[in-house]
Amino acid sequence: MVKLTPSLSLGLTHFSPITVSSFFFSLSSFRTKFHFYPPIHHRAMSMDSQSFSSSIDSVTQHLQNHTLQTHTHAPRSKLEDLNWDHSFVRALPADPRTDSLPRQVLHACYTKVSPSVEVDNPQLVAWSESVADLFDLDYKEFERPDFPLIFSGASPPVGALPYAQCYGGHQFGMWAGQLGDGRAITLGEILNSKSERWELQLKGAGKTPYSRFADGLAVLRSSIREFLCSEAMHHLGIPTTRALCLVTTGKLVYRDMFYDGNAKEEPGAIVCRVAQSFLRFGSYQIHASRGDEDLRIVRSLADYAIRHHFPHIENMSKSESLYFSTGDEDHSVVDLTSNKYAAWAVEVAERTASLIARWQGVGFTHGVLNTDNMSILGLTIDYGPFGFLDAFDPHFTPNTTDLPGRRYCFSNQPDVGLWNLAQFITALSAAQLINEKEANYALERYGMKFMDDYQAILTKKLGLPKYNKQLISKLLSNMAVDKVDYTNFFRTLSNVKADTSIPDDELLVPLKSVLLDMGKERKEAWTSWLKAYIHELSTNDISDDQRKTSMNLVNPKYVLRNYLCQTAIDAAEIGDFGEVRRLLKLVEHPFDEQPGMEKYARLPPAWANRPGVCMLSCSS
Repeated sequence: MVKLTPSLSLGLTHFSPITVSSFFFSLSSFRTKFHFYPPIHHRAMSMDSQSFSSSIDSVTQHLQNHTLQTHTHAPRSKLEDLNWDHSFVRALPADPRTDSLPRQVLHACYTKVSPSVEVDNPQLVAWSESVADLFDLDYKEFERPDFPLIFSGASPPVGALPYAQCYGGHQFGMWAGQLGDGRAITLGEILNSKSERWELQLKGAGKTPYSRFADGLAVLRSSIREFLCSEAMHHLGIPTTRALCLVTTGKLVYRDMFYDGNAKEEPGAIVCRVAQSFLRFGSYQIHASRGDEDLRIVRSLADYAIRHHFPHIENMSKSESLYFSTGDEDHSVVDLTSNKYAAWAVEVAERTASLIARWQGVGFTHGVLNTDNMSILGLTIDYGPFGFLDAFDPHFTPNTTDLPGRRYCFSNQPDVGLWNLAQFITALSAAQLINEKEANYALERYGMKFMDDYQAILTKKLGLPKYNKQLISKLLSNMAVDKVDYTNFFRTLSNVKADTSIPDDELLVPLKSVLLDMGKERKEAWTSWLKAYIHELSTNDISDDQRKTSMNLVNPKYVLRNYLCQTAIDAAEIGDFGEVRRLLKLVEHPFDEQPGMEKYARLPPAWANRPGVCMLSCSS
């Protein structure tokens, strides 16, 4: 049984590097059996974890379906015609002050503050048509001469009501107190033709009360990375905040990229980020940390989130029959229909677990998994020094600030997700929204959901008929020893034939492009693994071509490698935005072969190993 961290100020401050095998199975202890308890007048029955997941998922989907309506294709809108709404501002307490002087903002969820960024002939660098589709925006609006002025913040759109959100968080395991939107200013929410709510936010739009000693601005290099990766992750099928557009300000910003005293001027830029909500774990932590007077705000924030973003929970009733045993010796029961906050905590836990499982599946490392960078919607949020694995290294971290402890390295992400979730759960417990058993149950669900999703992802990536722990563990060990490229290996693996008669000396031929510079001993290790893999494949009835097709649907050919970002950044900093736009088109179809674009799937060149490319700081 996972025990809840008792205090916001307590917790792990260091994660020791763990082995490849322990990474994939360290959460296996959470896979305990749960029992489903229908009302007494129904026949009792037990369910294993897979059936449990199906039952709660089906109930959730059933509830969500009640809220869906059929809509005809909506007419395209001009910026002036967008349907603005401001539910966050209406429902939650505001800072009585509206200035941007750095200060502690007490008893409030946000501060009304307007963008203050200075611009000089701002330019539109790139835009996402698929994000414009989210709120029915006419593509012709991107051609407007005033579009860069509007989305730089110099002339905010009509109907906007800008504000910066107040939140706190744990940074590298230590409670950091108030953080907040130090350079992100939300313009408001737009309701589209399907009554979906989308927040628009300008990142780099100027100072807010949460800027502390910073200038509230952003530079072009970090803005390009955020814009491209937001869209790349979405098209990989990973929940994420989106990016509508990227605009240069025409002004220079001073930044010390490596925090070594060598600041220099860099071009300024702004990304318009889009999400259904930018609420984070830290949005709840800050108010729970401030004592009894602010605990009511935790409840108000929870009510707001459930009402607007988890309406199926608001509509849950006793008839849904969501009673579950905690697995304790006394067989205590958690009733998710009697406490909507408990049901919500469980769903946040499951969304978080599912998100991180998907990160691990594509080799994505976030780099800054502080609790203020954890979305309650299970979205990837705040792209700083992220990185996709090139050579497989479980201890890879793209963040120079994360050295030497590597708290946020690739292999630690599942455990960090659990630790961060415990801090969020602690905030809900402090506000007496959930009790200890409900809290522990939510944490257990994280472990079970992560293992269920991750095992399913790895099984699909390998084209296996069923999950094989030993086979996958050995594969990852081999990949780590030989520093095999993560993306290219899984994509190439689909070329292997399920033919047990292939001679040993020919087994490695389909993988020769990804298994490089190996001696006899390592070739033997891979040959042994391939024989076991092919044997497993041969137990399935699908053809090699069918398996290849299905594997290529989950193993991308293209990911946003850091060196690709840097190539686009180098060109953009001298005024050539063509590579940014080419990369955007590339990452919008990561699973397609895209003839003529093969160079974007190549291994990083030697220059990509320099600081500022393979590893970055949080400076932006």
